[in-house]
Amino acid sequence: MNSNLIVSHDRAICLVGGSRILESAFSAAKLFADVFVAVDSGADFLLARDLLPMAVVGDFDSLSDAARHRFGDRLYHISEQSTTDFEKALSRVAAPCVIALGFTGGRLDHLLAVLGTMVRQPVPPVLLVDQDDASFVAQPGETVLDLARETRISVMPVTQCRAVSLSGVVWSFADQAMSLDTFTSPSNAALGGRVTLTTTDPVLVTLPRAQLADAVKAVSRAG
Repeated sequence: MNSNLIVSHDRAICLVGGSRILESAFSAAKLFADVFVAVDSGADFLLARDLLPMAVVGDFDSLSDAARHRFGDRLYHISEQSTTDFEKALSRVAAPCVIALGFTGGRLDHLLAVLGTMVRQPVPPVLLVDQDDASFVAQPGETVLDLARETRISVMPVTQCRAVSLSGVVWSFADQAMSLDTFTSPSNAALGGRVTLTTTDPVLVTLPRAQLADAVKAVSRAG
């Protein structure tokens, strides 16, 4: 049992970060998550909408005084600097999956750190959502999606991948080694119907945000 656990829920949890969040993305996330955990200044996004998080986690270097006052009974200050605020929060929640908003669109190094955490910590699975995309790390094994014809799907390596196969798409491939400096598969497209991904190592799958429900199903099956 995780002694650091702060929030446990039997449905998806929404982690709210401090980068820009469009209302349309937030509305999409709320269809699947009814519990919110704010990550540092993400608390101000919830404060502005009069929403109460179950917890506010982070080192609080960017948390407003107003949020500190309003959410004072649910602040979990973690001062160590060996992990990011995203990792601090993710390691302290338990749920079937986590929908993460407000972690893209800012500094590139922050986004890369988020992706690194998603690879290192596969449980709970994370759906990284913004105004355009819904992304998740597909773990070794098989991931199955049911996608409409011409739905955009990207498969990108996040580590050295020994063998990756993708079928049900316009540009299919089998047992392909993947790395950022060799072979990648951005902006592929579904033929319509079953799309099957098989991989020996973690890869990042990105779909249009409109396909968030398909992404949730995929990580739920995998779990």
